[in-house]
Amino acid sequence: MRAAVMFALAVLLAGCGGGDDDRAARLRAAGPNPSLDALLRVASVDAGKRAFGQCGQCHTIGQGGQALAGPNLYGIMGRAVAADPRFGYSQALIDHGGRWDAATMDRWLANPVAMVPGTRMMFGGIADPLRRADVIAYLRSAGPITPAP
Repeated sequence: MRAAVMFALAVLLAGCGGGDDDRAARLRAAGPNPSLDALLRVASVDAGKRAFGQCGQCHTIGQGGQALAGPNLYGIMGRAVAADPRFGYSQALIDHGGRWDAATMDRWLANPVAMVPGTRMMFGGIADPLRRADVIAYLRSAGPITPAP
């Protein structure tokens, strides 16, 4: 059983990374010690879509998609945190408040539990800042960006 779980995890993780032939060039273009804004300028929607594969275990992203273990993420960028009425969020995330802008999403994707202690999202995070920027670019491309009030 343990071997099957390890194999499934390896397959899942293998599908999350590769295929980014221009990664080194994008990092050079972002400059040394790039800021989130610099990484977002070189982010790849296609690379973000590939990286989102692991997110698809718990989230849908199509318009009108159902909530799974996590909420549907269509149009998430700019939306208020914990705002999908079809999903039961943790009280910790509800109390956190705010909006899903690039900086907030970057912190969330890096480590949800560190950002919002008490969240039910059990995801270890994405350590690679460029991969997080790619996922943010993909999320921006998936639906309208809700303007801040």
